[in-house]
Amino acid sequence: MYRYDEFDHDFVKQRTAQFADQVERRLSGEITEDQFKPLRLMNGVYLQLHAYMLRVAVPYGTMNAAQMRMLAHIARKYDRGYGHFTTRQNIQYNWPKLADIPAILEDLASVEMHAIQTSGNCIRNVTADHFSGAAADEVADPRPYAEILRQWSSLHPEFSFLPRKFKIAVTGAERDRAAIQVHDIGLHLKKNEAGELGFTVFIGGGQGRTPMIGKKVRDFLPEEDLLAYTTAILRVYNLNGRRDNKYKARIKILVHETGLDELKADIEREFEALKQDGELALPEADVAAIRSYFALPDLPERERDRADTADAGYINWLTRNTAAHKRNDYAMVTISLKPIGGIPGDATDSQMEAVADIAERYGFDEIRVSHEQNLILPHVARADLPAVYAALKEAGLETGNAGLITDMIACPGLDYCALANARSIPVAQQISERFYNPERQAEIGDLKIKISGCINACGHHHVGHIGLLGVEKKGAELYQITLGGSGDENTSIGQIIGRGFEPDKVADAVETIVDTYLSLRSSKSETFIDAYRRLGMQPFKDALYPEKAKAA
Repeated sequence: MYRYDEFDHDFVKQRTAQFADQVERRLSGEITEDQFKPLRLMNGVYLQLHAYMLRVAVPYGTMNAAQMRMLAHIARKYDRGYGHFTTRQNIQYNWPKLADIPAILEDLASVEMHAIQTSGNCIRNVTADHFSGAAADEVADPRPYAEILRQWSSLHPEFSFLPRKFKIAVTGAERDRAAIQVHDIGLHLKKNEAGELGFTVFIGGGQGRTPMIGKKVRDFLPEEDLLAYTTAILRVYNLNGRRDNKYKARIKILVHETGLDELKADIEREFEALKQDGELALPEADVAAIRSYFALPDLPERERDRADTADAGYINWLTRNTAAHKRNDYAMVTISLKPIGGIPGDATDSQMEAVADIAERYGFDEIRVSHEQNLILPHVARADLPAVYAALKEAGLETGNAGLITDMIACPGLDYCALANARSIPVAQQISERFYNPERQAEIGDLKIKISGCINACGHHHVGHIGLLGVEKKGAELYQITLGGSGDENTSIGQIIGRGFEPDKVADAVETIVDTYLSLRSSKSETFIDAYRRLGMQPFKDALYPEKAKAA
């Protein structure tokens, strides 16, 4: 994985010292909260309902054991003993004291981490497939390109004050595990007929108040043109994006209002000018150097463990939470942060330290954060899987539910967020407890539930197979249900099925939807999303609102 160079060290050190001075001036009353707001946002600090919140960057979701231990230390010393892993592969702390944040940033800098550009109208943390570099189905590891984009975008003088926040995601496999089509720029790494690496480029995807699927602007962009073309997109957006209305300021609105053909022509003109200049062309030697930072670890050959076990928990975990590695004698392990009845994405300080220990002992010192709010050990010898499971079980991290109905995405919601209309966490817990039974989860199969506490869609509800959106109606919490969303290579935006449900009725509604699916699927192998696309909304609507079905 990438290591800081001299520029990175100096850059982070200067920013940390600068922010410490800004915090001191805020605490002394020399500057007001309004004056402080743009300064803190540049350093990942939000003001939530009850306290400040700090969001720490984990570039493309990759870190090592020392960094994970530092995150545990911060949770224990400066917060309430836990952290919340997010859908941008970052981690948030919900209870730090403002006076302590400079010390937290110094601690982070000591392990080559920071919180820069995790908020504000800038290019946010570039995300990638959490199985990058290990997956059996990928064309190439996309993380070197995510790192190139990170270096290029960090404090980019032209793009530090965009019309709105800007998000980029990269994947290197045909199976999209990075949700690239709901990003401002989505990059799909692939090879052309000549075997050359390049990218399919999507722009204008996003969720929030106006969900849209990204539009393809380049079927194949040569590798060397990555920065020039990305710069062209950002430059056109920066010049033409709406600044008069923050709800219409994202590039997806520019694509919609301008039209794809016209906007694409503007991008191509800017790109051609940049290409002629030549400064942004990526030299192969530089790409190779960065690619070497992400080389596969030296994985010794290991015999696969053939020992039989009667432990149903282990068998279930092995089935759901391990995936095919490039090497047959290795596996990729998903560590679920979705225990039954727990808070999705949360991990305690002791659990983070346990993951660090396991990664060092069994995982070649590498850990990933997934956009689905889980942790990943990308390189684990299959012979070590029983030992890894035992260690995870000791830490309370052995839940074998990856991809199942209890493996939900949920934002912090009204328990923390000042923007939220409703709580996400209690609803997620109720659904989890309703579907706790492993046999029932296995019968249901792959099903993604995603929950947001407001229209900003931090819980990605628009692309949930079942999406839940918290809204406020006459002072009470209500939850809209959408069906048919998906964030993979067949991206779709979920459709609202009807009137919303009170908090204590949401789990019942989800159960009705699930029972309807089970009764109508064509076979046990037909997934929920495939059944929904075959059947359409009507049978689910009839089951949820029987009084309307009778009236019709």
